[in-house]
Amino acid sequence: MSVAAVLPVGVLALGALAIVGVMLAVILTNRLSPLAAMILVPVIGAILLGQGAGVPGWIIAGVTKIAPVAGMFVFAILFFGVVSDAGLLAPLVGAVLRLVGRKPSRITMGTALLALLIHLDGSGAVCFLITVPAMLPLYDQLGMDRRILACCASLAAGVNFLPWTGPTLRASAALHLTPAQIFTPMLPVQLVGLVFVFAAAWWMGRGEERRLAALPGAPAAADAVPTAPATADPLHRPRLFWLNLAITLAVIALMVTGVAEPAVVFMVAFALVLTINYPRAEEQRLRIEAHARPAMMMAGVLFAAGAFTGIMNGAGLIHALAQSSVALVPEGMGRSIPLLVALTAMPLSVVFDPDSFYFGVLPVVAQVAGHFGVPSVQVAQAALLGMHTVGFPISPLTPATFLVAGLSRIELGAHQRFAFPWLLGATLVMTVAALGIGLIGI
Repeated sequence: MSVAAVLPVGVLALGALAIVGVMLAVILTNRLSPLAAMILVPVIGAILLGQGAGVPGWIIAGVTKIAPVAGMFVFAILFFGVVSDAGLLAPLVGAVLRLVGRKPSRITMGTALLALLIHLDGSGAVCFLITVPAMLPLYDQLGMDRRILACCASLAAGVNFLPWTGPTLRASAALHLTPAQIFTPMLPVQLVGLVFVFAAAWWMGRGEERRLAALPGAPAAADAVPTAPATADPLHRPRLFWLNLAITLAVIALMVTGVAEPAVVFMVAFALVLTINYPRAEEQRLRIEAHARPAMMMAGVLFAAGAFTGIMNGAGLIHALAQSSVALVPEGMGRSIPLLVALTAMPLSVVFDPDSFYFGVLPVVAQVAGHFGVPSVQVAQAALLGMHTVGFPISPLTPATFLVAGLSRIELGAHQRFAFPWLLGATLVMTVAALGIGLIGI
């Protein structure tokens, strides 16, 4: 017998609220890691509600549903790690540096372009680790504001949400949707966002041109940029560059079109690039070990999320909380829930860490929206317009925020104050685009 058949809806709703609240509290206060919190808190909550017997089955059901997403993420990290090791990104970095020259508006747009390309692997940390050190010498040589460097890189990485990036995967896992269902209809919205990114980068660069031109002894804009001689990396496979690029483009095309299961695409692609670039078994082992830690960490969080959603849905807790919350939504506002999510998602990235929001809050919001006939995919898409996509580079709850500020050699507060209006602008522009194409309603 399920809890829903024994306990009234009000008690279930209070129980769900307590579980979500405790989980958010222990994560946000660093009392528990997200992985531990998403397992222990709902298990204890279900036991206290007298439904401990159903927990094992619910956990297995939740983990089973999330397994394809977790598998996709593991092999996506391994795939992009191997092609990066093989030198796929090195020519791209060199080409951008050659193109930008010494004109600030070109340097800022080049920063955004480089961050956009590097972020194809879905890792904000890797994006900043490569982009900022590569561009910082140019900013320092010309005396450009380092806050602009951090902001341009943050904008490009934030708007470049992809089917294999963390927020998309979390939304997919939490609402039991495929990444393609969420991402593919958002391509036009993302393109509008990218236009905003490059327009904003150009505008900031033009402002720097005017500021620097007014300084005495300003350097000539056409001077050549000194470049250090490239050091050969033993892991690079320059002869295989075009093959690696072709495989990567094929993977991206398959992901966007949804022709094949994402987990299968990345499994096969990873096995191909690993074998082609590093044919010896020992080389393959070392490449897998080099990228295993981030892959396993995220997989663990996703499986823990499966346990959480399995218990919360199996025990009827999410449904009860959503049912009780419906009464709190003003009449006529139910259809606007995705719009409200979109408008608040980016600022709320400062308050919620990604796991807390996507696995604790988003399912409840989606259930409430469902009572008003709003598909859950719209709620997921609205969240991706800001929640730890555009919002992650200024959130104190993500390590990448400290990384981009530290690498740019600026104070965290200075980065947050400078970047916040631009990042919020990207969210608002994409929200207007989503409204314009009917992706979310009013």
